[in-house]
Amino acid sequence: MSRIGRMPIEVPAGTTVTLGDENLVTVKGPKGTLEKSFDKAMNISIEDNHVIVKRPNDLKRNRALHGLTRSLIFNMVTGVTAGYTKELEINGVGYRAQKQGKKLVLSLGYSHPVEMQDPEGITTTIEGNKIIVAGINKEHVGQFAAEIRIKRPPEPYKGKGIKYVNEVIRRKEGKTGKK
Repeated sequence: MSRIGRMPIEVPAGTTVTLGDENLVTVKGPKGTLEKSFDKAMNISIEDNHVIVKRPNDLKRNRALHGLTRSLIFNMVTGVTAGYTKELEINGVGYRAQKQGKKLVLSLGYSHPVEMQDPEGITTTIEGNKIIVAGINKEHVGQFAAEIRIKRPPEPYKGKGIKYVNEVIRRKEGKTGKK
């Protein structure tokens, strides 16, 4: 039995989880609403303020989907109650970020500024050399943070670029001259 899949998901106060036809799960909370359709093989039920995910049999595919389905529903519940954030840090001389309305403008050493529009449901804020990406959908927050990072990934010699706050960059030694 899946250790993660068999754990019930507690629905906090102020949050409602509804089941539609064909395993359509809708989670409404103080921060917004998320909706996702899950595989028909999974048996999702709501019993006294807990969401329970069960699998019909022990086929390999169903075992794989069991924990995944439970984790995705848990992430939806967490997203509408607390939300998700990712922090990025800009390192480098002349590298900076600015907000212009819903647009994130990055100066990353290119001949032009890099402009990125905030996607639906995602907000970005800037504090000094940090960019904070926030939203209720964990997948979208992580994807947009990765798209920002890929504009100038950190390089191993001086550590210049955009990195996650908790990311460790393995540094390399530079060239040595002849003696």
